[in-house]
Amino acid sequence: MNTITKTKFNFPKQKSLYKGKVRDVYQLKDDTLIMIATDRISAFDAILPKGIPYKGQILNQMAVNFLQKTEDIVPNWLIASPDPNVSIGQVCEPLKVEMVIRGYLAGHAARIYKQGVRKLSGVALPEGLRENDIFPQHPIITPATKAEQGLHDEDISREDLIRRGIVSEEDYRLMEKYTYALFARGSEIAAQHGLILVDTKYEFGKTRDGEIVLIDEIHTPDSSRYFYKEGYEERQENGQPQIQLSKEFVRQWLISQGFQGEKGQKIPPMSDEYVQSVSERYIELYEQIMGEKFVKADTTDIEDRIYNNVMRFLEQN
Repeated sequence: MNTITKTKFNFPKQKSLYKGKVRDVYQLKDDTLIMIATDRISAFDAILPKGIPYKGQILNQMAVNFLQKTEDIVPNWLIASPDPNVSIGQVCEPLKVEMVIRGYLAGHAARIYKQGVRKLSGVALPEGLRENDIFPQHPIITPATKAEQGLHDEDISREDLIRRGIVSEEDYRLMEKYTYALFARGSEIAAQHGLILVDTKYEFGKTRDGEIVLIDEIHTPDSSRYFYKEGYEERQENGQPQIQLSKEFVRQWLISQGFQGEKGQKIPPMSDEYVQSVSERYIELYEQIMGEKFVKADTTDIEDRIYNNVMRFLEQN
């Protein structure tokens, strides 16, 4: 199956191109941003060697949906989505912090908890928790610095963020307020589909006018973790693993292959069968989280399709 793992478009009035782990972001001279969700997949801050069919479409369509469903809580950067893999919006200056919010002891938090760590981003973690338990002070915000490409994000306390001048106290308070409200909305939507929103992250930026707005993706399986609600308590009582809807299954596969992004470790090869299984898992994630059937876009010539759809939008606006 065709995938798109890199782009080399030349749009009218193009000013710059930034390549993230998954998205390629084109900035035009009129301060329009064209964000293309590729089929690249990353884990442990490394980009894996093969693209995952339909992954870019899944992430983009989910992000657009959730941005639209939360715009009454916080303004966001999005203007339109003229193609299944594309979002177009206003340029913003990203704030260099990821607002990570956790309702349960899972993923990164669970891994460091097992190592005996009892403080995460300055937040005290109580003794006696089992993996996937709900936090007594549910939910908690555990910020991380937004690292440059190739470097690991760093857990950081609210106090250190402000002391180091990464964000002002005023900006942090507003992001904190938005983060709690977004997580509550995301949890509400998840519950409607029989899911628990376990943890997620939000990124914010400032417009030219200095307004803080929501940017990037939200509530997707790349930025969030979900559990199935049915049987959650029973599995916890029996010490069984929870059924997850997130990218965690890719991280666990990498760990089993001896890779966690550490120096000297090599990314394991991905067979076509494994790539196909990841694609199917992402489609399952989409359908469960969105509560609707996933409709595959035409992938005969993805680059041509994207270019034509973007150009049509630019000519009409």
